[in-house]
Amino acid sequence: MAGSEPGSGSSRPAREAGVNDFYDAVSPVTGEVYKPLDDLRFMGGTTLLRAPLATTLESLDIALVGVPTDHGVTFQPGARHGPREIRNRSNVVRRINVVTGIDPFSLCRIADVGDVRFDSIYHLDEVVARIEAHFTRLHAAGPVPLSAGGDHSITYPIMKALGAGRPLGMVQIDAHLDTWDAIGGSKYHHGAPFRRAVEAGVLDPERSIQIGIRGYQNFLDGFEFSMEHGMRVVKIDEFRRLGVEGVVEEARRVVGDGPTYITFDVDGIDPAFTPGTGTPEIGGLTTREAIALLHGLRGLNLVGADVVEVAPPLDPSGGTALVGASLMYEILCLLAEAVASRR
Repeated sequence: MAGSEPGSGSSRPAREAGVNDFYDAVSPVTGEVYKPLDDLRFMGGTTLLRAPLATTLESLDIALVGVPTDHGVTFQPGARHGPREIRNRSNVVRRINVVTGIDPFSLCRIADVGDVRFDSIYHLDEVVARIEAHFTRLHAAGPVPLSAGGDHSITYPIMKALGAGRPLGMVQIDAHLDTWDAIGGSKYHHGAPFRRAVEAGVLDPERSIQIGIRGYQNFLDGFEFSMEHGMRVVKIDEFRRLGVEGVVEEARRVVGDGPTYITFDVDGIDPAFTPGTGTPEIGGLTTREAIALLHGLRGLNLVGADVVEVAPPLDPSGGTALVGASLMYEILCLLAEAVASRR
């Protein structure tokens, strides 16, 4: 009903007790108890997916993390601003996914734990070390991380933290393989995270699938690395032939029931939908295909995920950040079901 959005005064619907109590807040002025997720969406501060801002990791199931660095880009910068603008665009988020029926905030305790903080941003090896240390501490505390990048170089140190005990499987949606070797004198750029992760023994290449690959290359060592190590590469022409259902079936076959990480580079989507990214490639997935693909991953043993390469300065409309926030919410639904099923 127009003008009666949940959370407006006395019309706020009652929520079930239990995990939802985590989302209560108290006004320091009036003492009123309220639920920020149910408030009008233009009110309050900006957090990732409108989750509360954490003051502790205790009892937290899923941690939403910003990783504001784009010092690994090889073309256009701007993704360092991704976490902030995804927070701004998170006002689109409400509780319930009407397609899948999932209310992640009823299944799990979820909070925005802020950003990885950097004190040395001009040395990529130090940036990588800081991210790894941050996620190692987070992983030891228990919550499953869902991260907003940042460029794709952030995924390697995250995988080092999460895959230290057992190599991860991976579902990667991307225009590029990101298994290249050193470029410009560095091996930690955004085109190399999965080569580095395989070399470090934290990513199982035979349980990894790379979806939506296309575009032009100057050299083929990335393709050679992926193929030689048994990674399943689904180029965009095969994606079109198989369709979303066929690709979902293949992804589920590849990763199996082991611990799996989802990494979504927004350049996997056609730049008609996501122009605000540093290395756009035409002919990509539609947003509808992307969401259907994610829906098909329900039930996997998911232990973490990220959405990367949202570069707000390259898209003043804010549309790319809106896509990023929406993809994060869809992945949050998957993670919440996975975490709840392991209790």
